[in-house]
Amino acid sequence: MNEMDAHILPKHIGFIMDGNRRWAHARGLPAIEGHREGYKAVDRVSMLCFDRGIKQVTIYAFSTENWKRSKEEVRDLFEFIKWVLTMDLKRLNEKGIRLMVIGQIKTLSMLLQRKIRQAVELTKKNKHGVITIALNYGGREEIIHAVKEMIAKKLRPDQITEEVMSSNLYTKGVSDPDLIIRTGGEQRLSNFLTWQSTYSELYFCDTLWPDFSEKDLAAALADYSERKRNFGK
Repeated sequence: MNEMDAHILPKHIGFIMDGNRRWAHARGLPAIEGHREGYKAVDRVSMLCFDRGIKQVTIYAFSTENWKRSKEEVRDLFEFIKWVLTMDLKRLNEKGIRLMVIGQIKTLSMLLQRKIRQAVELTKKNKHGVITIALNYGGREEIIHAVKEMIAKKLRPDQITEEVMSSNLYTKGVSDPDLIIRTGGEQRLSNFLTWQSTYSELYFCDTLWPDFSEKDLAAALADYSERKRNFGK
């Protein structure tokens, strides 16, 4: 992978991290242990991307549908997210990584909202790479949110373009993903970046997310490098 030409690498990769709970279940562990290992994979894989010149990574951490999981798992997962934003933020900042968080943030606890704001503010000038965390996120809800924003701005129908729509999404200022990788064997996008993924290349693999390795990433990038992107032309 080190020898791959920079011009054929994606600039932005989105990851649907599937398999944390199955990884834990296979080992007789609670689901939160799978999420802990999944976070280690986020750190490992994102740094592999940044070190190779891939500047943007978006992680699907918690969807609007994930509230249907058990109260215990949701509680443990959000406690872990708060821990990451508190204890691991300094290391992220030292590596020059900018953190962004997208989704229905205003519906989360006030404490978590404050920690998110602090993390985003602390890292906003970092240049080595951008990690965007999709938290309490759903692609359809994001589009509805953007429509409401445009209505609130009293835009006329003739003023609404693709560019205006994009500027009212949670991801405003972030490029669309060139490649979306889903682990765990499923082959669907599950409401992830519904607007932004229109021309993304899709890559599915059977590896459970905690086990996703440099070899798996290299296979995805090699597959991407062989595709011809026409963008409808």
